[in-house]
Amino acid sequence: MKTALVTGGAVRIGREISSALAGRGYRLVIHYNSSARPAEKLRDEIVAGGGEAAIIGADLSNDAEVRRLASEAVDAFGGIDLLVNNASVFPSERLEQTSEELWDHTLAVNLKAPFFLIRHLAPTLRERKGTVINLADLAGMQAWAAYAAHAVSKAGLIHLTKVAARNLAPDVRVNAIAPGTVLPPEHLTEAEIAELARRAPLQRNGSPQDVVRALLYLVEADFVTGETLVVDGGRLLRG
Repeated sequence: MKTALVTGGAVRIGREISSALAGRGYRLVIHYNSSARPAEKLRDEIVAGGGEAAIIGADLSNDAEVRRLASEAVDAFGGIDLLVNNASVFPSERLEQTSEELWDHTLAVNLKAPFFLIRHLAPTLRERKGTVINLADLAGMQAWAAYAAHAVSKAGLIHLTKVAARNLAPDVRVNAIAPGTVLPPEHLTEAEIAELARRAPLQRNGSPQDVVRALLYLVEADFVTGETLVVDGGRLLRG
């Protein structure tokens, strides 16, 4: 039986990913930061359904916590076959508004933590011929002026995907997913969500299940590495 570590795996898209992988027979190591209760609930649901799951709390902006997460994730079930770097922060500050503290925190969670989780887990991933999937987004491909630090961090994550794919080949495949609007921020109004749909050539927003299907494809696509799969209804085509 294979084991997956999903960061931010208890809420929003991370929860859908964790549930889908459990349904495919994976043992789940569910990382959380401030979402302990949702993590406990998801773990209990997976176990009640006949699966296996463990939860680990860690602050991904802290180097020692990242190292501890990697170590405890390996110990939970004896190794990791799939790492899903899903956890992310999404501050809405423009360049002129971005403080050094916000910059450091955003880059730490969105880029540094994935980098070092890959590094710390490389031995077990190599041994198991494993897979890494990074959750980027369109901000890493477009100049989102209103989300300056976030956009830079996701651009870095996309390049990390390529660098890690070359470093870990042929033993480990590393890919990324760049979703469009599949789970709008909770503060948006219905009109703003409708406007996001209008911007996409397919004239609709997606759902977390679109990301799940992309992830399951990349898990099985054993001749694909270093790629970023865009799941956005064509929105990137409009620039």
